[in-house]
Amino acid sequence: MSEKSFEKSLAELEKIVEKMEEGGLSLNESLSLFEKGVKLARFLREELDKAEKKIAILLKDEKGGTKEEPFSLSDEDEETEASESEDNPSSGGDEELPF
Repeated sequence: MSEKSFEKSLAELEKIVEKMEEGGLSLNESLSLFEKGVKLARFLREELDKAEKKIAILLKDEKGGTKEEPFSLSDEDEETEASESEDNPSSGGDEELPF
């Protein structure tokens, strides 16, 4: 079995979402794509969790404790993100996945 990469899995999940949003699929096709999408979303969540743990390790101080530091985007990135969320209010990136 070939090893999955985060980027390839994300691209595959995006294609599945687009195909399902287009409609016109049979029930079986929809269920099959949904199942594959859920598996990809779980894989992606696991990869993000691993990355978060690695970052926490890198941020450990000399005593072994971690110090949380807020990650801030540049002003330009924040403005772009704010305008995108106004244009598409259903694209809340802070939502928790249901699985």
